[in-house]
Amino acid sequence: MIFPYEHVGRATGLLSATGQQTSTIFEEMSALAHQYDAINLGQGFPDTDGPSAMLQAAQDAIAEGKNQYATIAGDEALRKAVATHQHRFYNDSLSTDCVLITAGASEAIASAVAAFVRPGDEVIVFEPFYDIYPAAIAQAGAVIKTVPLVPPTFDPDLDALENAFSQRTRMVIFNDPHNPTGTVFSPQTKHKIAQLAAEHDALILQDGVYEHLTFDHQKFSPIFLIPEAKDRTLFVSAISKTFSATGWRIGWVTGPQRLISALKIVKGYFSHSAAAPLQVGAAAALNSPASFYDGLKVAYQQQRDILLHGLDNTAWKLQKPQGTFFAVADATDLLEKMGAKDAVELATVLPREAGVAVVPLTAFATKNYKPAVSTWVRFAFCKRPEVLDAAVDRLKTLG
Repeated sequence: MIFPYEHVGRATGLLSATGQQTSTIFEEMSALAHQYDAINLGQGFPDTDGPSAMLQAAQDAIAEGKNQYATIAGDEALRKAVATHQHRFYNDSLSTDCVLITAGASEAIASAVAAFVRPGDEVIVFEPFYDIYPAAIAQAGAVIKTVPLVPPTFDPDLDALENAFSQRTRMVIFNDPHNPTGTVFSPQTKHKIAQLAAEHDALILQDGVYEHLTFDHQKFSPIFLIPEAKDRTLFVSAISKTFSATGWRIGWVTGPQRLISALKIVKGYFSHSAAAPLQVGAAAALNSPASFYDGLKVAYQQQRDILLHGLDNTAWKLQKPQGTFFAVADATDLLEKMGAKDAVELATVLPREAGVAVVPLTAFATKNYKPAVSTWVRFAFCKRPEVLDAAVDRLKTLG
């Protein structure tokens, strides 16, 4: 389906009578969690710190006076660490000229759209989607075309994907592993994206911030490893999720040098550069030993399973996520009991009635897709096991 942004609205926005955005659903749910002293499984931020070497490196950099602007491209040590990381995990060799450090993945995504998308262009996204995608597309004056992930498995509709492409397609944006559903795109899906993008000479923007969070021995494979995609893909990641540092706002984008060079010009007008001492810490984090990355997956899979097993045989019909630290559930059986007509109303009363905050899946959807997920909610299981145990106990009281 095609949606001009003015008919989409920012999916997570709550609008005032004047049509101005006043807040986001994430802020609203977090405010309710605070008001009712509820466990916040709505907003996706970990409740533990990242590796000590990362924290110490940043502190040392501050103490040593590394407190002025970094270059627009980013700290050389961090760019080398990103390149080494990409070779280490994907056997992909690239120079530091193919790496750009950004103020979080969000700036990388917004800058990429601003750099390469023009008014009237079409940009394809999969929905439900992270809310920055339509916002960035709108700022570029472009048109969003959505491809549904079909519940309950949330696999993409490949026929709809093919039909979404046209002569005006400029870019395809996709998040894999996928927030909010926890889906990991299949090789078939990624090959289809690469094939269609090549046929229509479109760019690919892969948001890979959850690249290290896949479960059940499933290995993540970025789309740039597909030959058809290699020369047209911008790959975005960050330390936020892997290293539990969502507040640092250190991200990066890699890709062909011609694309990174153009992107750097635009990015320079957004923030100039990410925080210099935190870039030093990020470099230390990326160089973590294999035991850290392996342990990360084990820990998050255990946390996922606390939620899944704890709510098994209850009214919460959870879909087992393949990746990320999110799980979605169909709450149809709870709506009537809670006196709610849909997941939005359920999420609003849940902090008061059960002491747990979640986010409705419609917060990530266009108007046309909302009916498909009107009864679905998203849980964030990036919390300590004891916190998840307490949340499960509270949720089970509902049925």
